[in-house]
Amino acid sequence: MSTTPKQPTPKSTPSQATGSRIRVGPAAFLAGPNLDRTRDLVATARRLAGVTRPELPFLVGSVVLTIASVAAYLFGPRVLGHATDLVFTSVRAHQPLDTGALGRTLLGAVVLFAGAIGLMILQAYLVTIFVQRTMFRLRRRVQAKVSALPLSYFDGRPTGDLLSRTTNDIDNLGQSLQQTLSMMLNSLLQFVAVLIMMFVISPLLALVAMTTLPFTVLATKWLAKRSKPWFLDQWGTTGKLNGHVEEMFTGHVLVKLFGHQEESARTFEDYNQGLYRSSARAQFVSGLGRPAMMFLGSLNYLVVAVVGALRVSAGALTLGEVQAFIQYSQQLGQSVNTAAGMLGLIQSGLASAERVFELLDADEQRPDPAEPHRLGTVRGRVAFEHVRFGYDPDSTLIEDLSLTAEPGQTVAIVGPTGAGKTTLVNLLMRFYELSGGRITLDGIDLTELTRADLRSRIGMVLQDTWLFGGTIADNIAYGRDGATRDQIIDAARATHVDHFVSTLPDGYDTVLDDEGESVSAGERQLITIARAFIADPAILILDEATSSVDTRTELLIQRAMSSLREGRTSFVIAHRLSTIRDADLILVLESGRIVEKGTHEELVASGGAYTRLYNSQFAGTLTEASDDGVLKVADGG
Repeated sequence: MSTTPKQPTPKSTPSQATGSRIRVGPAAFLAGPNLDRTRDLVATARRLAGVTRPELPFLVGSVVLTIASVAAYLFGPRVLGHATDLVFTSVRAHQPLDTGALGRTLLGAVVLFAGAIGLMILQAYLVTIFVQRTMFRLRRRVQAKVSALPLSYFDGRPTGDLLSRTTNDIDNLGQSLQQTLSMMLNSLLQFVAVLIMMFVISPLLALVAMTTLPFTVLATKWLAKRSKPWFLDQWGTTGKLNGHVEEMFTGHVLVKLFGHQEESARTFEDYNQGLYRSSARAQFVSGLGRPAMMFLGSLNYLVVAVVGALRVSAGALTLGEVQAFIQYSQQLGQSVNTAAGMLGLIQSGLASAERVFELLDADEQRPDPAEPHRLGTVRGRVAFEHVRFGYDPDSTLIEDLSLTAEPGQTVAIVGPTGAGKTTLVNLLMRFYELSGGRITLDGIDLTELTRADLRSRIGMVLQDTWLFGGTIADNIAYGRDGATRDQIIDAARATHVDHFVSTLPDGYDTVLDDEGESVSAGERQLITIARAFIADPAILILDEATSSVDTRTELLIQRAMSSLREGRTSFVIAHRLSTIRDADLILVLESGRIVEKGTHEELVASGGAYTRLYNSQFAGTLTEASDDGVLKVADGG
């Protein structure tokens, strides 16, 4: 059983763009944001096409149905034009109308249009399957990616932004594909088919109708260029806003304690204004496509109607042919208008896809060996051999550190803040990779083991407790798969959890929220200790495990920990030195180096760094700390 240590989330600050006043007016909306870098949505679209490749049969099926639907819908105007010619010929020749022929013609038109609608419904069904299966696989890839990312990735990014990429962006991408794919397929095929039919009826009128097409392409390209940065800014700001909200909700008690509600609200307002501005401008600019296409379509209709009337008067075309051509011209404009209306959704979806792909492209942790060494019975001998490590490649925190913990030995690690105490156990858990040297377990290099195999032999209790939404019994059983009720209760009794659980109305079935706020901080810590106890690990890591409990509870936990540590190699990080007096070996770290080591009695007698730490807590008054982190005690204290 192991628990990943929670790292501090860096405080996000609003960008200059989000902090400025919101300008209004079309001119302000058409001005683009200053993004840090140019992003290629075309490349993103190509990559997205690659992601959808496994579902290609559904897409092919939808294309076939779209072709059939467009074909059925395409011959409708021709049939209606034939009906018009029947009526017009009858009136002009002063002959009785052939109602039977007219009825059959109209019935044929109804059948064509009904068939087109039925085929479109089937096409929409296949598109739905195509999109949802694609999103299912993409979510699964993102989940696997998050599990494969190193701890350093989460250290430097707000949790809210990561949640936004894995939820909001994927949902937005799915909705964009769902809404645009069928319409774009239909519009594209309809555009090509209608254009062919227009040339079949009259090449001259078709050329006249195409005079507005270049202006349509230019307008669409211009609007796409203007709206793209705003869609990117919209989803980037959404991630920042989610990050801020997650931080404030998680730390709402401290926000209220230090009176930062107004500052938090102002930061939220800055982000919210930025999101309002980018969202409104993205939708406004992309929305200009529809009225622009309608204007060009109206001009096209006017020109076609005038030229068509002249051709009818010259006897080159029949009235029914001109009627069919005008209907085709309207369908052509409708397909262009639909494509223009989908422009905003497409760019919004591609912007979200790029954010998801950025997550998928992040560097993963070093892979496990192809043929790993399989641990059998673990004795628990841990050796650090000339270990070198730094969180930043340009800065080394630990330089040439060597130590050995023998099986069953309790090793305590003490030192000032930032000395590298927690870093040592993080390296042992392989949350980070070494810059140099190696760490061995029973003589086996940790890099020769799988992380899962290694961590299954280690139990870890952190200063920051983590409980999930569920019962107290579920949270304790998290340390061992298939734990029985008796094993849960035995672990709870050994770690003094049973004492307070028995006072709860629902006992071990008491449901905790994901923050565990229905129990006290000390009780939450006891539950995490019981979780480590039930795991029965070969190696135990206690990182300030008793920092959140009172003195009496600490004494009880110390007794439980003594029983738990028996026969196990234990690493104990502590600031309260009273908790480690019985440790077999105490290491004193300063600036990533072991400056002293020995038992409590040996170190106190040496009068060195450990003695200063000990006296600062038990014998004197702490007055200052030197620049290198060494504590000093006032004379006579």
